[in-house]
Amino acid sequence: MVFRFPPPGPEPLTTDLDGWVKVEGHPSMKTWVQHTSLDGSVISGTWEATPGTWHATYKFYEFVHLIDGQITITPDGAAPVTLHPGDGFVVEPGFAGTWKIEKPVRKHFCIKLK
Repeated sequence: MVFRFPPPGPEPLTTDLDGWVKVEGHPSMKTWVQHTSLDGSVISGTWEATPGTWHATYKFYEFVHLIDGQITITPDGAAPVTLHPGDGFVVEPGFAGTWKIEKPVRKHFCIKLK
């Protein structure tokens, strides 16, 4: 089966993700879950965020393809990684660190829940 994402709908989730705490500025996020696997173990969709910084703690594996914007992700106690449009990356379960949104971001994501 192949599923093509539709354009993001008019009603995104606008609350901060679980484990994400604003630490600088007044960033906001929008999340569109556009697909859920048949067994409910994987979700994927589109995410947008405005400039500012969150401290994030991850429970699940996430693959990301950055479409627009710029992010510097700094794992607690480790070196920062700056990501640009076209970059693909993975965040492993157990990650803790900051996501600094430097330019408004749009990304596709795929999260393994189980």
